[in-house]
Amino acid sequence: MASMQTSPSSRPGSSGGADAAARAAQLSAANINPKTGLATDYLNHFNEAIMLLEMIPDMPECSDDFLGWQPLSYAEHFKLSNFKARDLAIEAYETADPGIRQDFDEVTNNMTAILSAIGDAMRGARQDSTRTKLAEEAVGWIKPLIGRAGGIINGQGSAADVDFIMSH
Repeated sequence: MASMQTSPSSRPGSSGGADAAARAAQLSAANINPKTGLATDYLNHFNEAIMLLEMIPDMPECSDDFLGWQPLSYAEHFKLSNFKARDLAIEAYETADPGIRQDFDEVTNNMTAILSAIGDAMRGARQDSTRTKLAEEAVGWIKPLIGRAGGIINGQGSAADVDFIMSH
């Protein structure tokens, strides 16, 4: 996804006087973090997959529902959603600080890769017990990443900050 070139005063969370304050208010009203330019609504896409995976141990037939889950980029998610400010969410993401966006994209790309690999493995599995084990493992891997992505969205540190904290 190509990022748009912006002046520092047009980036979410930047200082630019009254325009910046109005922009921050607009983003906040749309449930987009004005500091990061990111919206937690995107995490619903991954939470849906987690919900389906968590159902598999009790209802193995839910693996078919999980296998219907498709990866979506940030922009794809909002284009397909009923999010009222979807165009603003996409624009804010595209103009977000490149470092924040890179940290966020790294985490969400990892979640997508894990969920895609689990889907591929489930398609090849012949036993419900194998699908259940795969689902349980995936939930254990994805939930912390959703927390990390939420922290980035909410301006609570980069992935490097989280890694440092977790290792000390």
